[in-house]
Order: sequence, then C-alpha cells, then structure tokens
Amino acid sequence: MSTLHDQLVAKEATMSVVGLGYVGLPIALAFAKHLNVVGFDIHEGRIAMMQRGEDPSEEVPPAGFEGCDITFTADPEELKRARFHIVAVPTPIHASHQPDLGPLLAASRTVGKALKPGDVVVYESTVYPGCTEEDCVPVLEEVSGLKMGRDFFVAYSPERINPGDKVNTIETIVKVVGACDDNTLDVVAQTYDLVVKAGTHRASSIRVAEASKIIENTQRDVNIALVNELSIIFNRIGINTFEVLEAAGTKWNFLKFQPGLVGGHCIGIDPYYLTWKSNKLGYHARVINSGRYVNDSMGFYVGKQTVKRLLARDINPLEARVLVMGLTFKENVADIRNTKVIDVIRELESFNVNVDIVDPQASPEEVKEEYDLELKAQAEPGAYHAVIAAVNHAEYAGFNAADFSQLLKDGQGTVVDVKGVFRGKTGDLDYWSL
Repeated sequence: MSTLHDQLVAKEATMSVVGLGYVGLPIALAFAKHLNVVGFDIHEGRIAMMQRGEDPSEEVPPAGFEGCDITFTADPEELKRARFHIVAVPTPIHASHQPDLGPLLAASRTVGKALKPGDVVVYESTVYPGCTEEDCVPVLEEVSGLKMGRDFFVAYSPERINPGDKVNTIETIVKVVGACDDNTLDVVAQTYDLVVKAGTHRASSIRVAEASKIIENTQRDVNIALVNELSIIFNRIGINTFEVLEAAGTKWNFLKFQPGLVGGHCIGIDPYYLTWKSNKLGYHARVINSGRYVNDSMGFYVGKQTVKRLLARDINPLEARVLVMGLTFKENVADIRNTKVIDVIRELESFNVNVDIVDPQASPEEVKEEYDLELKAQAEPGAYHAVIAAVNHAEYAGFNAADFSQLLKDGQGTVVDVKGVFRGKTGDLDYWSL
C-alpha cells in the first residue's frame, strides 16, 4: 500500500506551501524540483512577480525558478488539489510584545477549507511549545469538520532559513520534525529527506520540535545581550569591546558572540513567544526578559552615544547632520522589517539631529511605507558631522579613512561603527564602536 509520500513522489498527489515569503518560497521551489507544488500567498502582487520568476524578497535568483513544477496562486480554491500542506507564514508580535497569531490562524482557516480525509498539515512558523496543537489544530478541525488524528494529520518542522546566507541553506541544515503519530512522522520525514541532504532529526513530539526552534534564537539573543551589556561597561571603562573579545577569544571554549543591533523577524521576536508562554504557566523568565531589554535598548544607546560624541566636539545637535549607512535588519538583505536601525534614527531625531539615510539594498518605497522615511539615492560629500555605519552591506566593505573623510564636513568628524568592522581603518577621525 502506497503512502502519501509515495504518491507525492509519483506526482499522484500534490503539495501546497502556504505563505511564500523568505521561508516559504525557497521551500516551495526546492520541493517543486521533485514534486508537483501549489504555492499560495494572499498578496497578488507578490504572486505576479513569482509567476515571472522574480523573488519579492530578493533571496532566490531567477535561476532558482527553473525546472520547477509549481503553480503560483492567490486563489485558495487551488489548495484543494493538495494533500500535503506546509504552512510557512510569519509569526510577528504586537507592540506590547505579545504573540500575534493572526497570520497563522488565518492560514489555518484557509487550509482547513481545503482539507480532505488523509491530508497532512505541516507547520513551519516559529511558535511557542503547544501552539500547533492548542491553537492551530482546533481551527483546522472547526473549519474542515474533520478530526485530527483520525481524518487528517499534523506535524511541525521548524524553518531554519538564514536570510542572505548562501552557505547554510535548506539542503545543508538538518530538519527537525515532530508529528502527531509515528506514521505521520515517517511520511513527513521521508518527504523532507527529498530536499534536505543533511537529513532529518525526528523529535519525540510536536512540542519538542516547537521548543527546539524557539530556544535556538533565544539562546543567541541572551548571548548577544551579554556582549551588548559588556560593551556598555567597557565603554565606561574606556576600552574597546572588540579588542577585549579578540583577547578572550584566544581561549578554546570562549563563545565568540559580538555586540550589535538585534532586529529582524527571528532573534528579536521569537524569545517573546517563549516568555509569553512562560508567563501563562506562572513563571517569569528573568534571564530571557533581561536579555530582551538589553537588546531592545541598543539602538537608542547608539543614538545617544553619537550625540555625546557631537557634543564633545562642541557641535550643537540642532545644527548637526548625521549620515546613517544601512537600514535593513542585517547585512546584504533587502528586508527592513523590525530593523533596530530605526531606533538609532528615532533617538537622533529626538535631539533634532538632521539625519540622512542611505541603503543600497533597501527599497525606498518600502522604507517610506513602513517608517515614513526618505532614503537618499546617495550621500552628500562633505555634508556630515558624523557617519554611522549601521549595517555592513558588501557595498561598504572596502571603506577606509579617505572614504569616510569624503563624507564628513571639512574632512573631519565622527565615525560610529556599530559592528566594529572599520576598527583601525579610520585614521585620525573620531571613532566609536559598540
């Protein structure tokens, strides 16, 4: 008797991927080289781009669309063709740092309307342990009129995609899988094995799989917070954090984390899902919350330190012009969502500093819509009292003292180097880094 996996491989059954963002699209295209896939997204404009072989997130090159058996659609009726559904929609937070399950539950309703007996639903969105079974499954059951474990089956396999990373990809990162029963686990693991050359790790339950994902980013968040706090202390002592880290890093078991702005839609968000769940269970997560507080405050800290450097040079902030280089949440990506560079800018604006922003990767239209800010096509030579190297795009990698001097008023001024990559390359310019 053939399994659903066998039917997918024989193209007797179809897979759907719901949500075609920076996670969903690469997954859909990887499977479409082996299976028949329906790629669904609610944004018709994005669908139109993908139908032309263009990735709206600018992560997948046009060649990545070639040789794929995939139908891109915004019509939920198309999902009824599928038997194996992957949900890869965002899981953001509200302004109050509470989980926003709106996109996830909406996707569950959409999939629920397409469910048939024997179907499998796999969630990839990052959630707190228990969310799949406690929040998503009831929606699937209510909308479909079917019963999980009897009529349809559910699994969880957390995404591990790193935007901008061309080395650690879907194929090379082990895929964690947890499912509602052993048969479903077999089907889902075997299906992912088609595209994940590194193989799959079979978790004992859906909740274990959910927890494994959320602590990956929580662990990084806490470690970065420690180094960020150390950078504040070392700044008061008067020593450079990166020099300290280089010295400490000569020991074999020293963990080499670096200070910086922690934004984006993973590390800056996922820990709040875990602390929310923890609070529901009556435990206040002290270490995780403290780390979040430190990292969420670093953009404002950088802004304040920039103003202090201006004042130390007898420059009135009201008359100062500052250039911010880079606005995306990390280097060499176009994504501006939840970027912490915006906190640097808002802090400067609170002192009435005149701020110019350049970013070769970001979309001016998206920046205007998201933050009501204007991106300049290019910086004005000789116009600035300070330059903040906020995001280390490849376009800035070769910058040296002459490049910064050309941007600064009278060739002199302050260079704020958030990630410390220009240390030793700014000559006699006033220099500061985390």
